[in-house]
Amino acid sequence: MISALRFRWAQLRNRSTELAPYYRAGRADLARDYRQARMLALDLELTGLDPQQDQILSIGCVPIEQGRLQLSQAHDQVVLINGEVGDSCTIHGIRDRDMAAGIPLAQALSDLIPMLAGRVLICHNARLDLAFLQQGLRRCFGQGLPLMAVDTLSLELKRFAQRDETPKADALQLGRCRARYELPNYPGHHALVDAIACGELLLAQASAMSGRHTLSLGRLLR
Repeated sequence: MISALRFRWAQLRNRSTELAPYYRAGRADLARDYRQARMLALDLELTGLDPQQDQILSIGCVPIEQGRLQLSQAHDQVVLINGEVGDSCTIHGIRDRDMAAGIPLAQALSDLIPMLAGRVLICHNARLDLAFLQQGLRRCFGQGLPLMAVDTLSLELKRFAQRDETPKADALQLGRCRARYELPNYPGHHALVDAIACGELLLAQASAMSGRHTLSLGRLLR
């Protein structure tokens, strides 16, 4: 089984030069304690919720090293889209005129790939972010990446389940989740701000789960 996985990794690594930096870094060590792991908190602003039809408007991310957010390495990029921003502007505040600071999706993803290399993503509602990332990678480079993401929303849902509680409709929103850990309230729907907020939430959640004990990256991914 291990040999088969290594063979598959080598196959994928050799198919796209644009994706080469990701594969050169190797896979994240899931047995490593989260405080020693290399992670990347990431958020996307979107024109809608359908990765087949909607588009990525902006990408925000910040690395996490040794259990600390590396704000000096934070990344925030507007992405050019086909067409107009439309009604989604009322959510994220990105206007058509803001597209002047944008770059094509292929370039934005090329810039992002080295940041993804060797790291596990941290997202709030990871399924949505991963769906848009994979769709973009396939469109731009012909294939996706074997990305792994810890979902802070799922971790919080498990917390409710352990207490045999059913969360209210808005209880899993990023700001509401942060409030339960006494984290400050940040304005939402800005990719970089939400990425920072998500990274801080993950560290608070992991600390509550582990105390002074070891908590592996693999356990957070379950």
